[in-house]
Amino acid sequence: MRINKFIASCGIASRRKAEEMIQEGRVRINDSVVSDLSTKVSEIDIVKIDGKIISKVEEKYYYMLNKPIGYVSTAKDQFGRPSVVDFFDKKQRIYPVGRLDYDSRGLLLMTNDGDLTYALTHPKYHIEKIYEVIVSSTLSNSEIEKFKSGIDIGGYVTAKSRITFIGNTSYEVIIKEGKNRQIRKMFSALGKDVLDLKRVSIGKLKLMDLKEGTYRKLINEEVEYLKKICELKGE
Repeated sequence: MRINKFIASCGIASRRKAEEMIQEGRVRINDSVVSDLSTKVSEIDIVKIDGKIISKVEEKYYYMLNKPIGYVSTAKDQFGRPSVVDFFDKKQRIYPVGRLDYDSRGLLLMTNDGDLTYALTHPKYHIEKIYEVIVSSTLSNSEIEKFKSGIDIGGYVTAKSRITFIGNTSYEVIIKEGKNRQIRKMFSALGKDVLDLKRVSIGKLKLMDLKEGTYRKLINEEVEYLKKICELKGE
């Protein structure tokens, strides 16, 4: 098993975050620093991160969190801000699937299943995510058309998205990508400030009436659904 996948299976971090840890020189196998991302781990190897031995997590946990504003979607924050993992039992060693901005709220999946996290956040899996957005002023018809064709957010043109007027200056936006602060950048490119951004669904999983700052376990059917759409939409 490759070292980044092994770290993810231990519930320490996602595969991408594990690669960052390796590049930072924080990972050792049998007391030797790992520098090659393709390094493999055997059953008899002893793996340490920051000097602490890690081991595989047997039980998998899957949650839906209604993230409030004011929490970072990482396990730790260099500025000491509250993290979404603070809502959960530290012994479960779970982490967020993807992220929601510090100033955004709504549906966030949490798990210690590294393989599922990797699949759900990989660009090749085009999973629809729906957001409710309040902006500083209404969009013109031509601006709405730009959402449908793609918007240049600074060195990158977004894929086609769907947008529906809800009322006043509120819109429902549906995207399949997950670039950093993508929706905020899309509106900003049109001269609009985002006043509130809430994710209400990921695929068929909907936030519904889950109260802000609370979470629930995913039922088996929901977990199997997430695994299935990754398999069906893979290359």
